[in-house]
Parts: sequence; C-alpha cells; structure tokens
Amino acid sequence: MTNRDVLVVTTTHDAEEKARALAGLVVRERLAACAQVYPIGSVYWWEGEVRSASEWRIDFKTTAGLAERLTAFLHEHHGYETPEVVAVPVVAGSDAYLAWVVAETAAP
Repeated sequence: MTNRDVLVVTTTHDAEEKARALAGLVVRERLAACAQVYPIGSVYWWEGEVRSASEWRIDFKTTAGLAERLTAFLHEHHGYETPEVVAVPVVAGSDAYLAWVVAETAAP
C-alpha cells in the first residue's frame, strides 16, 4: 500500500439529513471507510447565473480501486442533477490511518 492508494472523494448536498443519509449508505456499502459531513457556503455558476447556497459537504475516505464504483454510486443515489464528485489523492498521512482505510474498504 502506498499513500496514493487512498483518496478523499468529495460531494455536497443541500440538506444535512440528506448528506448524513448518503454518507451512511456509502459507508454501509463499504465504498468508504468513513465520511465527514459539515456545513459550507457555496458560490457557483449554474444555468447562466452566479448562485449562492448553504450546502453540506461530505468527504469520503476510500481507495483508488473503489473510486469508479463510489462515483457511480453517488450519481445513482444523489438528488442533484449534476452532483460534485471530486477525488483527491492523499499524498501523505499516518501509515496506521491509511492502512485502516484500506482494511475497512476491503471486501469482507
């Protein structure tokens, strides 16, 4: 295992309960070892204008091998027409934590 085997995959949702429900689904499916849910303010271009919204960000800790499945799962279970799904590699971290992410996302 290398640090680059672990990713943080981010999406957002418009309501806390929806964000927490989606986070729970993903973790139960073992597509991520954990998910962090927290409020953010977003400013974005959509349908020809600049918009602002309060949203809930979800950061999933997962592996590169699950990125495609997690992305497909998020698109299938997300309420947004075009949900944000962005994966960022972990370039450094605690060996024990990274090993835990890999172990918790491995097939049972």
